[in-house]
Amino acid sequence: MDILLGILAIILVLVIAYFMSNDKKRINYIGVGIMLLLQLIVTWFMFKTEIGTKIINGISAMFNKLIEFGSAGIQFVVGGFVIDEGGVFFFNVLLLIIFFATLLSVLTYLRILPTIIKWIGGLISKITGLPKIESFNAVNSIFFGQSEAIIAIRSQFHYLDSNRLFIVCASAMSSVSASIVGSYILILPPEYILVALPLNMFSALIVASIMVPVHVPKEEDHVDIKDVSSDKSIFEAMGNGALEGGKIALIVAAMLIAFIASLELVNWLVQLVFAGLTLQAILGYIFAPFVFLMGIPWNEVVQAGAIMGTKIVTNEFVAMLEFQPMLDQMSEKTIAVVTVFLTSFANFSSIGIIAGSVKGIDSAKASIVSGFGMKLLLNAILTSILSATFVGLFIR
Repeated sequence: MDILLGILAIILVLVIAYFMSNDKKRINYIGVGIMLLLQLIVTWFMFKTEIGTKIINGISAMFNKLIEFGSAGIQFVVGGFVIDEGGVFFFNVLLLIIFFATLLSVLTYLRILPTIIKWIGGLISKITGLPKIESFNAVNSIFFGQSEAIIAIRSQFHYLDSNRLFIVCASAMSSVSASIVGSYILILPPEYILVALPLNMFSALIVASIMVPVHVPKEEDHVDIKDVSSDKSIFEAMGNGALEGGKIALIVAAMLIAFIASLELVNWLVQLVFAGLTLQAILGYIFAPFVFLMGIPWNEVVQAGAIMGTKIVTNEFVAMLEFQPMLDQMSEKTIAVVTVFLTSFANFSSIGIIAGSVKGIDSAKASIVSGFGMKLLLNAILTSILSATFVGLFIR
């Protein structure tokens, strides 16, 4: 029954995307079919084979070791404030972003990461028939945040019409930065967060290429990685990465303060009229039918829907922190589905972040992005549903 519901949810996502398509005749059905098959294979391989389990455990162990290194730096600076059990969230979790951002900056300066991303993106382009810039950007968005992923292809912006720009922005909104993944892993189960990364990459391309199909002439279909880093030395890369990571940590902290406080205010106002009711509960009932289709047990759909709705109206960190205390009470399937759903930037504030990033490169194209902002958000929500549903098919 769970599998049938999951298949129905996948079909529903594809149907919604199809009806929102602005050029149904040019949809690359073969590419969409190949990516759906790749998602099925990746999810099955990671959760149902011994090698896949070892790979997930190995990547988790690598992240845990990196977290140890980052924690050593944090301990040196603010050791007197850190409390090991449930400690100060800003120190124990958010400051890790600084180390991860530094590491990514160095790997980018050395051209290691861009080369790997270009190779994987080229492979995806060859297999699916999607353009190279869109494929490169989809892979790039696994490692870098929304702004950084878009800036990495700024030299190729003149190639992007509105449809191609939509796909690029959709990949950025539907993924998460590797610099933040270490913080997520300290909140929710790492295996589901790590699997969400490749699944979201394919899901974003699937949904976006149905909504806004593209056809690119061969002479315009290439990727340039020469301008991905402006650093002149490895030490400058480290310094800039650290500063960027510190900025991200402060931004996340500021957003958490604003969103959590605003959520409390809204709940207080709601309870003045309806005693005992919260915004999360309202969102839970709204999302319940969709959550049930994703395979979550009926007795947990309202709670799961509340977390998912909270993520969309606030951000993933707020939702993750609300979900963390529920882990002991939820079934494994609910934990898996909700965790994968939360592992993306699909929320209202991301529209502004992406539009602002594009404006810094090309102000004319920024107005185009602002125009399809709500469609971008719907694309990202459908992407999260698709990825989470695939995981739910393999978790009992």
